Amino acid sequence: MSSPCARVRRVGLFGGTHGNELSGVLLVRHWQQDGAEIQRAGVEVKPFLTNPRAVERCTRYIDCDLNRVFDPESLGRPVVEDIPYEVRRAQEINHIFGPKGSDDAYDLIFDLHNTTSNMGGTIILENSRDDFTIQMVHYIKKALAPEPCPALLIEHPSLKYSTTRSVAKHPVGKYQI
Repeated sequence: MSSPCARVRRVGLFGGTHGNELSGVLLVRHWQQDGAEIQRAGVEVKPFLTNPRAVERCTRYIDCDLNRVFDPESLGRPVVEDIPYEVRRAQEINHIFGPKGSDDAYDLIFDLHNTTSNMGGTIILENSRDDFTIQMVHYIKKALAPEPCPALLIEHPSLKYSTTRSVAKHPVGKYQI
């Protein structure tokens, strides 16, 4: 269980994990041009375009789903000429924001997505025992009230998540239609 008082010093804001989901892409590009609204004293906030080739083609992915290749096997693959683009990109992201599972990993990653489902603004969590993210979700829900902002827990006790956001100590997905 994580400490509820742990200080967050580094935050990644990801857009474009799926290249055809443009809300996060537009926000990341905006923040890269003018990051004043996301900067906070004592916190490094890094907006990051996760899958630029897929964004350029406006397609979900090039070779494989980037949001499924942050597993130990993919992250540990040798870099060879025919390595899938998204596996290589996962290794690069893990190098910049991780390494996954280490004390050096970014504290928090928000991975921004779109969906055609009628779920509105929804926060996706992978761990119900992470005190920090539970408190953060409570804060976000109160700040957005009276607008609804459901939290969806996709926790499974024997599953190790291989999502883009799983590199961080506190992974959070955000979906918006």
